[in-house]
Amino acid sequence: MPALHFPKIIFKTRRGMDDYTADDMRYGDIHEGQLRNDFQLNDISAHVDPFQLIKTDAAYRPHDLITPHNVTRTALTRTQCASLLFDEFRQLARMFSFTGPYQHVIGEMITHMQNNTGMPFNSSSLDSALREQIQQDRSSKSSLFAIKTVFKKVIDWDSQCVHNEAIIDFHDALKDTVLPKFVRIKDAVNGLSLSVHDTCATHITIDALSVSNNRYRATVTYNVQDHFGLDKYDIRSPVFRQFRLFRLWFFLQRSRLFGFRPFMTNMQATVEITGGRDENI
Repeated sequence: MPALHFPKIIFKTRRGMDDYTADDMRYGDIHEGQLRNDFQLNDISAHVDPFQLIKTDAAYRPHDLITPHNVTRTALTRTQCASLLFDEFRQLARMFSFTGPYQHVIGEMITHMQNNTGMPFNSSSLDSALREQIQQDRSSKSSLFAIKTVFKKVIDWDSQCVHNEAIIDFHDALKDTVLPKFVRIKDAVNGLSLSVHDTCATHITIDALSVSNNRYRATVTYNVQDHFGLDKYDIRSPVFRQFRLFRLWFFLQRSRLFGFRPFMTNMQATVEITGGRDENI
């Protein structure tokens, strides 16, 4: 019976990596009439009217129907308006990222969007957050717990290996787990919920396995990807649209006038697993 050779991918989500066809990866595709009428996006910024490229003083909201005579109105270029909107975007994001070691990440991601390259985003901080989330998950639905359970079941202790058909065991166990994501209460204030929240695609790979003296040691790598972008369902959600931050984000991304590009957020974490033949999990 052939042994399983490593590295080996043991699980892939149905949603694949690098799906640039997803609605939340679209940009610059919605005209002003649709934004105003279909999505009810009229109150976007507290400082500028992004449709008319006009800045007003703080005493007046740009979406008000009547403009007082004493209000100062300043015409903006598209670049100037975008810069003010992104500054406001970063300021609003602080409501969701004001504590902990990862609070700076969302600001870096907003700036990455402002740079408008559309290139994937990588962050050692997000990699650390992912590793922490995986290792600290003590629930019965933990993916790491599922991998440990399968290892104990499928290791051939006499041959000191795992056989090929064990791939099915790993996949079946992992499809019923909760894969790493940032939806804990603390993630709502440390920036991770806003930076990543749920994830779009996950690949789990066993990099190496050694078995000896009724003990095993394995390294497992999680490659996780999210989309830093909003789709039409997001902005129509009462939960999202109540916050100016998401209305402003959607406008910057989807309006034909601006069309700033969303991007893939790539995260990776490698963890070590050890266990014994007669050891309880």
